[in-house]
Amino acid sequence: MPKLLIVATTALFFTEFLLPYATHFRRLGWRVDGAAAGAPDCKEAQAAFDRLFHVPMSRSPLDPRNLPLGMRTLRALVEREGYDIVHVHTPIAAFVTRMALRRWQAQGQGRLIYTAHGFHFHPRGHPVKNALFYSLERLASPFTDYLVVMNEADRRAAERLVGPARTVYMPGIGVDLDFYGRPTPLEAVARFRASLGLEPEQPYFLMIAEFIPRKRHRDALRAFSLLPRQEAHLVLAGQGPLLEEMKALAARLGIAKRVHFLGFRRDIPTLIQGAVATLLPSEQEGLPRAIMESFCLGVPAIGADVRGIHELLREGAGLLHPVGDVQALARAMQFVLEHPQESRQMGQTGQERVKAYDLRNLLHLHEELYHRALQPKPIPQRV
Repeated sequence: MPKLLIVATTALFFTEFLLPYATHFRRLGWRVDGAAAGAPDCKEAQAAFDRLFHVPMSRSPLDPRNLPLGMRTLRALVEREGYDIVHVHTPIAAFVTRMALRRWQAQGQGRLIYTAHGFHFHPRGHPVKNALFYSLERLASPFTDYLVVMNEADRRAAERLVGPARTVYMPGIGVDLDFYGRPTPLEAVARFRASLGLEPEQPYFLMIAEFIPRKRHRDALRAFSLLPRQEAHLVLAGQGPLLEEMKALAARLGIAKRVHFLGFRRDIPTLIQGAVATLLPSEQEGLPRAIMESFCLGVPAIGADVRGIHELLREGAGLLHPVGDVQALARAMQFVLEHPQESRQMGQTGQERVKAYDLRNLLHLHEELYHRALQPKPIPQRV
């Protein structure tokens, strides 16, 4: 029975993306454990994994818990449990894990896979931050058996870091078409709209994202404030450190009565189905599932023209605008309001495109990757 350890910085990443993977491989007879900050207390993850372990880590590269405490914890865990594959997600966890297990990986005791959900160095990044994250990736790259990426820009970067043979492209982390593609009963959509005080004919835009700087909620709010149609509303689903700051910005812009901060929600398909379009003005993404979820229900998306988002929305599947261009974002939102037929066509194009990102396809690709990883490493030939 193969043993798999899935590592992330925080347990929240398990619940957002990785539970289907743990469940799938356990059904195939694997033992699947998880390691992340707060993992043992995550009730949703408890049902998906065999065992969960706490690792003292945070998303800040400067947090002293990452090094050396996080490294020691992971090294002891892997040496004790004897995993065949360690698959790590998120950049800080990936660096800590690879540095902790560099001897384990180099000696061939197991295989180490890293999935980059969008490298933290990118063309719009601050030069100092770019240099920091690129240096971390360069330092850890020798201890990576396979580096999984989700867009063409990251594929090119990964090939520079680990070479083409160890670079693996996958179309995202997958979206459950059976769940997100199932139309929500109209009564549920009507109840949601009523909870916001909206009349049936009042349109709303939807943004599903954590309230962190790179998601650029401020651009969505400022663009919305420029729309001439006062009957439109903006719905923001998610939580995060910038939530209160964005509420204050909405008040300063004079749009607080038409902006709805929902916090964490589990009824995302209902929210999407009632929207005229979804928004994602981020400055950095890997391959955003929020847009794929919108595609599932045929709802058009508006996004910043950055890697990942560009790949999803190009060729008529949505509307793109330059990062930080509030005027262009407002024009795209106005286009959706004024051209419902063209907007529906964009949603239908996205609905066709999203089939390639079906979770079932991604599970199959992971099976193939793990099968390859479990093969014995070739013995170097003497010259």
